Amino acid sequence: MFCFLISFLSFLILSKSFTSKCLSIGSWLNLLSSSIFRIKKSSISFSFYEVPLSMPLKKKKTSESKLDDEGEGGKISLLDLPDLPLESILERLSPAELCGMATVCRSLRDRCQSEYLWEKLMKKKWGKVIGDSAYQQWQCHVASRNTQIHQQNQKGLLSSCSWIKTKSQNGGQERSHSVMALCISLTNGKFWFPAQVYNRENGHAGFMLSCYDAQLCYDSGTDTFQARYSPHGRWAVEENIPWERLRIPPVDISPHVLYTSDCLAELRPGDHIEIQWRRNREFPYGWWYGVVGHLKSCAEHGNHCCCHLSDTVILEFKQYNPGSRWRETVINRKNHKEEGNDVDGFYGGIRKLHDEDEIARWTNLWPTRTVE
Repeated sequence: MFCFLISFLSFLILSKSFTSKCLSIGSWLNLLSSSIFRIKKSSISFSFYEVPLSMPLKKKKTSESKLDDEGEGGKISLLDLPDLPLESILERLSPAELCGMATVCRSLRDRCQSEYLWEKLMKKKWGKVIGDSAYQQWQCHVASRNTQIHQQNQKGLLSSCSWIKTKSQNGGQERSHSVMALCISLTNGKFWFPAQVYNRENGHAGFMLSCYDAQLCYDSGTDTFQARYSPHGRWAVEENIPWERLRIPPVDISPHVLYTSDCLAELRPGDHIEIQWRRNREFPYGWWYGVVGHLKSCAEHGNHCCCHLSDTVILEFKQYNPGSRWRETVINRKNHKEEGNDVDGFYGGIRKLHDEDEIARWTNLWPTRTVE
């Protein structure tokens, strides 16, 4: 009789557990054996478990049962947290951790795939290197991939990364892309994107204080980038490029296109500028940093300077030694287009720099010694 009572009580306990949690035996094993990670803060710990997506959502606990749980080891469920703390935790996760969290249950899957969450993560990590041209290239990549799938008559599934259709802010046209998928592809190094690199080829003297277009790929192992440059139909490769040497292209034009200068009339001595330069007309332009100098006839004294009234503008590149043929060049303020020759190269469009942060990025890259 005693054995029968023990068996009956065990059956009741198991039945109650089964009905309240709706978990199979295999699911319980998953709960016990596949803990993802644990965040501890003061006396409270949050435990996250990987369980099947088919598991029904956990029933909300009463305040009394929560107190019981908190009394047993100080543990509470992640889903018991209010929205604001939960969102704050999710924002601190890496893309890989968010994808793992999305497999826990349907509620977390919806939260972890939120477009708002991934846009915030994207802006925080990639906002300074991913510009409009990179997004356009991503859309082309997605369109090409979808076309291939359609042609092969295959139905693909991107695990926890679903494609999301959003409206383009430009013209209101619908475009198919996912910020989540883009962020994951960037992090995994599976997507090459366009950006510009300061002091290309590890600060080679021939590229000092310049910025060139490149295709870039991220290496999460070193937290650096690999770049491919196309100077003359052949790709040059550079590795281990840090974040501070990258930027979004300031103007949305091809590196083979002459930039139309709109600042020539206002240039004055001391202004910071970038100017396009290329070795010959078959090469792409790079952007080179310089300052506007004084005419030789100018006294260079404040109110007595009349350089801004002259049609001739002196551009100085002080990273080069005085006397170097690269030290300065002269342009015409009224009809400047592309000027130069096959010996000294060709100078193209000019941008006047107004942003102090943009100027600081150039000066922080200043060489330790002048270049010949």
